[in-house]
Amino acid sequence: MKFTIYQASRQGGRKNNQDRVAYSYSREALLMVVADGMGGHMHGELAAQIAVQTLTDQFQKLAKPRLADPLGFLADTISRAHFGINDYAVEQDLLEIPHTTIVAAVVQDNTAYWAHVGDSRLYLFSDGELIARTEDHTAVAQMVRDGIISEEEAGNHPERNRVSNCLGGYSTPQVECNAPIPLRDADTMLLCTDGIWGMINVHELSALLHAYTLEDAVRHLMDHAEFRGGEHGDNLSLVAMTWGEARMPSKDSISTLALPDGGVTTQINALRPLPGTPIVSDDEIERAIAEIQQAIKNISSK
Repeated sequence: MKFTIYQASRQGGRKNNQDRVAYSYSREALLMVVADGMGGHMHGELAAQIAVQTLTDQFQKLAKPRLADPLGFLADTISRAHFGINDYAVEQDLLEIPHTTIVAAVVQDNTAYWAHVGDSRLYLFSDGELIARTEDHTAVAQMVRDGIISEEEAGNHPERNRVSNCLGGYSTPQVECNAPIPLRDADTMLLCTDGIWGMINVHELSALLHAYTLEDAVRHLMDHAEFRGGEHGDNLSLVAMTWGEARMPSKDSISTLALPDGGVTTQINALRPLPGTPIVSDDEIERAIAEIQQAIKNISSK
C-alpha cells in the first residue's frame, strides 16, 4: 500500500481538548479514527481516549497483516469501546458516564470501509468532487433528511450539536456502517470533528484538498476553522489521507512495504495537559493513563 496521511488537533477556544485522533497501519491495512469527547472536566477526553485506543489496540492485534472482516471489525470494536467507557465509569465511581462520538475507517485491498456514531464526519473526495459522506446522528440532521428544515437552517439551529447517538451511557449506540467503496489513486478521505466541518463547508473542503498538497491543505483547514471559530470555538481535529499516488506527491508518502512482516505503526495524539491549562496534575494524568490502559486490557479480554 502507498498513501500520504496527516493528523492534527487543536484546542480552539475551549479550556481543554477533548478530541482524540489516531491512525495505524500494517503492510496490508490502514485504520483511521477520530473521536470527539463530551462532558465536563477530563471525562469527555477520557471517553474519546478509550474509544480511539480500543480501536488501535484491536487493530494491532488483528491486522496480521490484514483484517478478516473490516466492517465487522469496525462494528464490533466500536461497540466494545462503548461498553469499555461504561465499565471505566463504574470502576472509577464517576458521577456521570462520559460520552464521545466516533468515526473510523479501514482501507484494505484498495477499498474503503467506515463506520460512525454521532456527528464526527467522514468525507471521500475524488478528482475534487465529493462522492460520499457520513450522515450525522442528530435530531437536526434528521429534520434535514425529512425535509423539515434546510441545510442552511440546520447550520444556525440552536440544537445542531446535540447528538442522538453516541458511545458511553445507558443507550446502546447504533453503529452505522457504509457499503465498501473502491479507491482510486489520488482519492482523499477526511475524518473530522464538528470543530472542522461546522466552520468550513463541503465546497471549501473540496477546494482546499484539491488545490494544495495534503500537508498544506491540512494546515489551511485547521487555520481557517480555528480563525472562524474564534475565542469561543470548539476543539478541531482531523485525519486526512490521500490514497496511492497523489496528484502532488509528498516527501512524506508512506509505503507499507517498508514494514516488517507482522509490523504495525500507530500514531495517536497523547493524553497530556495543554500549556497554561493546569486542569489536572501530572500525577493525575499518569494515573488516568494507567486506568485507561487497564480498561483497554479488560475490553480486549472479553
